[in-house]
Formats: sequence, structure tokens, C-alpha cells
Amino acid sequence: MTFALGVRAAKAGYGLVVFDQAGSTNVEALKSFREGAKAPCWFVTTEQTAGRGRRQRPWIAPRGNLASSVVEVLDVAPAVAATLGFAACLAIASALRQVSLEATLRSGGSAGLDFAVKWPNDVLAGGRKIVGMLLEAEQVAGRLAVVAGIGTNVVAAPTDTPTPAVSLADLGVQVTAEDLFSALSDAWVEYFGIWNEGRGFGEIRRLWLERAAGLGQPVAIRSGHAIIEGIFDTIDEQGCMLVRTAEGRLEPITAGDVHFGSVASKGAV
Repeated sequence: MTFALGVRAAKAGYGLVVFDQAGSTNVEALKSFREGAKAPCWFVTTEQTAGRGRRQRPWIAPRGNLASSVVEVLDVAPAVAATLGFAACLAIASALRQVSLEATLRSGGSAGLDFAVKWPNDVLAGGRKIVGMLLEAEQVAGRLAVVAGIGTNVVAAPTDTPTPAVSLADLGVQVTAEDLFSALSDAWVEYFGIWNEGRGFGEIRRLWLERAAGLGQPVAIRSGHAIIEGIFDTIDEQGCMLVRTAEGRLEPITAGDVHFGSVASKGAV
């Protein structure tokens, strides 16, 4: 099979660059933009050898997984652009629900899988990580190029991640990276449109909270050398996680490694 944009993405004028293998689709996206390539555009491969996640952690995609990056040019402040990550998580979660349902129906089942979004930028299936996302931005010739890199475990999952990982194949869902990408490119058009250069973040926030993992549960966040514990209360209008501490104070979290449930209650982060 070959990669192709979904119908909505094609109509919206997205470009598509396909690699048989790439070091990092985010790197390729930013490089192409610096060299004058037009945006919006997708950069995709089924084998990524030098991808990066948050905190410079490696994100390697063995052949058959989906490594994808979309570059958009925005006229917004970097703090506003950062909230696009929530729309990206909703887009890939929506695409995963679609392809898993279609695969289930083909095999005689009647229901697809459910997927939860984890702050700040992961997607979980059954509490295990199936998607990692890295948002990067760069000023080029006075414009802000924002790249959303979305890595999805289609046929295999890493075994050395802080959060246990899983693939679609592990879950019994037999789909290709190409099929998932087509659904993702269309879902991106939908949620990017709702986000609307940050003006629609209120609606994105509402939709994200409907699918949020760990909402209302004990949470522990390691931020630098500090550990903050409490109850995951909500996210605010800037996308910060708000944690209600034992003293009843709402603590805003801008970054950190998040652990929920019994792990959090033991402080094992």
C-alpha cells in the first residue's frame, strides 16, 4: 500500500511527503520549511530511526508503525501555539477509534476500542501508551512554523518506556499505517479547524476533558527535582494541568512526567 491523504485533507490543500525511511519526520518537516516548502504539509514514514519524544527521549518506529508530522504556519504567539497539542491528541484518538471500529466490524465484532488522552500529549489504550506526540515551533522569516509530530504504535510497541506501551496489533486490531494515516489526516482537518488558531481552544479543552485519563484521580508529577501530588482537577485555559493538593490548593503544572492511580499514591515516580 501507499500513503495517501484522506478526502478532507486533500480538499483542504495539504501536501504530502512520504519517506521509505526517515530519521525524524519532525526534523524533515522543519528542514523542508526552512528550504521554502509550502505549508500545510504532512511528512510520513513507516520506519523512523532517530525520532524524539518529550525530554529528548528516543521514539523509534520500527517498520509498520506510523511516524507522521504535520507543519502549519500560524500567526499566533508561541504560548497559544502550544495548545495545538491538545487538538493533535484528539485528532489521532479519533482516527484510532475509526480504524479500530472498522477493523472490528470486518472481523465480525460490533464495537471498537476506546482511547483516552493523557496530559500533556499522549494517547492511551487500556492505560498503556499507544501514541506519543511532540510539538515543535520555529520562527522562519517572521512566521511561526509549528510541527506536530505524532508517533503511533501500529504493529509494535517499545518495552523501555516510563509508561507501559501497547500497539494496535497487541490489541488485536489489524490495520496498516497507511490506513491510519488517511484517517488521521482527515481528523486533523476537523480538530485543527475547531482549534482555529487558538480561538477555539475552549471547545478543544471541553472535548479533551471528556476523554482525559486520570481526571479526578490521584496524580503525581515529577517536575525537575520536585514531586507534586494531589488530585487531577482539570486543565486551565492555557492547557496547564491543575492539581488539587492535600491542602486544597490548585497547583498549575506546565510540564512534568505524570503518573496516575496507585503508582501516584505511593509517590513512585
